[in-house]
Amino acid sequence: MGVKDVRRAAWKDLGDKISKRLWFLDSEELSSKVRRRIGLDDFGDPPIDEPLRILTDSLECEAELHPLGRFLMRLHLESVLETRLRLNEEWRKMPYLKEQPIRQPIFVTGMPRSGSSFLHELLAQDPANRAPRVWEVMFPVPTAQSCERDPRPGMSARQLWWFRRLAKQPDSVYPMRANTPHECVAIHSYTLLSQEFISTARVPSYERYLRSSDLTQVYAWQKRFLQYLQLESGERRWILKAPDHVYSLKELFSVFPDAVIIQTHRNPLEVLRSLIQLSEVLYSLFAWPGDRDKLAEREAMLLARAMERFIQFRDAHPELENRFIDLSYSELIADPLASVRHVYERLDTSLSDEATERIRQLISQRTRYQKHNPRLAEFGVDVLREARRFSQYCFRFGVPCQ
Repeated sequence: MGVKDVRRAAWKDLGDKISKRLWFLDSEELSSKVRRRIGLDDFGDPPIDEPLRILTDSLECEAELHPLGRFLMRLHLESVLETRLRLNEEWRKMPYLKEQPIRQPIFVTGMPRSGSSFLHELLAQDPANRAPRVWEVMFPVPTAQSCERDPRPGMSARQLWWFRRLAKQPDSVYPMRANTPHECVAIHSYTLLSQEFISTARVPSYERYLRSSDLTQVYAWQKRFLQYLQLESGERRWILKAPDHVYSLKELFSVFPDAVIIQTHRNPLEVLRSLIQLSEVLYSLFAWPGDRDKLAEREAMLLARAMERFIQFRDAHPELENRFIDLSYSELIADPLASVRHVYERLDTSLSDEATERIRQLISQRTRYQKHNPRLAEFGVDVLREARRFSQYCFRFGVPCQ
């Protein structure tokens, strides 16, 4: 190790020690601080003590957070806890909230990086549909300020502006703005049981805990969240999206028994390449670089496991088969409007002229991001081995795997 490497390691150790002293992540200290700051005490159901403790312990012991990442993670957790307290206080005053109907919501899920975000945005163009927007998930409780214009979209836009400055090439992997539709994982984060934390940090202990948890209460909380948003906007069909619904379809249907699932499909080797790039972008915002080969192997294993779980659920529940709509990534990208029409045909409903025109406008404005697409071999991935790993999925849904 050269002199420069020694100095760099020394500065890294010093920065880690100082930041850990300043922004140590302790579940009891975090929740107590937020309670004192806003003068509220009740987080409501589901309980957050255990998931928060396991998450903060995992972040401290396993995530290898760098100073900026530690600071940002602490700010985020404080914001999550504060919003949770404010929401519970709001809901306590609204016994009529549970009477708000959530009818036949659509959940877009399946393989990540398979066009689900694009489809989510396309479906949200229909005025008859309703998607949770980024700003209203980030700041669901109206501010006390009396002004003609709601300040929350602007607050979200400023936070996202900083995210784009701090993260590496964020728009190349996940372009997100204040008014775009948001994922369910961000809603779930308020329960402290969410894939969001796994996506942004290496937290294996928390991940094992999340995968072994019954998420029925999480979906019940999400339903209440949607009912709350619906009070202001009126009843429309909800369009929701998150790849990690594949892990909890049983719980999803138990809370939303009339739900419709759109499963998006793509060549898993292309998905894997894109997924590794996304993970590197998100992890770099919070943690020191890890082993790229290990990251690639982990993403391949988790992706294969998720698809196996999806297939097992569908095979075990043939009575729900008409609730699933399969959609190909290649067809979606080639003709987005035709793909939307296919969805509406399966829903036995018509696409209005207004919705069609809005969808066409979105398609015309869509940007294809130019970026370097490294080969899987550059990540240390054995392409033939991964093709074999996904053979069952590819055969089942007629997806290329090469």
